[in-house]
Amino acid sequence: MLRARWLGRVRYGDALALQHGLWADGADDWLLLLEHPHVYTLGVRADPAHVLVDPASVGAELVETDRGGDVTYHGPGQLVGYPIRSVAMGPGAVPRYVHAVEQVVIDALEALGLPGASRLEGYPGVWVGVEEGAPRKICAIGVRLSRGRSMHGFALNVAPDLAYFGHIVPCGISDKPVTSLAAEGVDVSMRAVVDAVVAAASRRFGYERVDRRDVAWRVPAADLAPFTRGEGPGVPVAAGGP
Repeated sequence: MLRARWLGRVRYGDALALQHGLWADGADDWLLLLEHPHVYTLGVRADPAHVLVDPASVGAELVETDRGGDVTYHGPGQLVGYPIRSVAMGPGAVPRYVHAVEQVVIDALEALGLPGASRLEGYPGVWVGVEEGAPRKICAIGVRLSRGRSMHGFALNVAPDLAYFGHIVPCGISDKPVTSLAAEGVDVSMRAVVDAVVAAASRRFGYERVDRRDVAWRVPAADLAPFTRGEGPGVPVAAGGP
């Protein structure tokens, strides 16, 4: 069974701690789906020179992490997926697993109305425009396999602010642009993308059942506390009762 969770917007460090806990537990297979606030992450082989500005100057964090790959960006409007699964190890395990994650995204993009997404030889991730000779990266892939379990995963650009990619050399690739579903003319909600990815992952990884749980997608204002609605801290309550 695949336990799929839409977690909403989560700080990178908090999501990383959750990944490590689920990876170490080893009892279940998970697919965590979420957005991050603006953050640049450095993989284990990243070149720090590929971060072109002080991240704080553009309202972003900079985090070193234990996935493969170079520097990448995460932020609002990008769907990040962390499959934490038991994976068959052996020769070729890492490229085989990366290939499977790429295919999940390719299948989801086709279901969402963007056919023709594919791979670009020598460049992990999912690309559009390869057949036309104008490759554009729509999804970054960065994984870690250890002791038969996976961590990290993919970052699919739904409708992020693509200007944030201009502050880095994305994945160390300077001569190929980054794109998104929105930039390719596909107007789709994050919820629809999550639905498509969960369905594609279930099929591609061969799960018979999916346990799907989501945090609230939209909370009516009347259900929020006055402080959350911006009405201030309220009236202090005296200690000790009447």
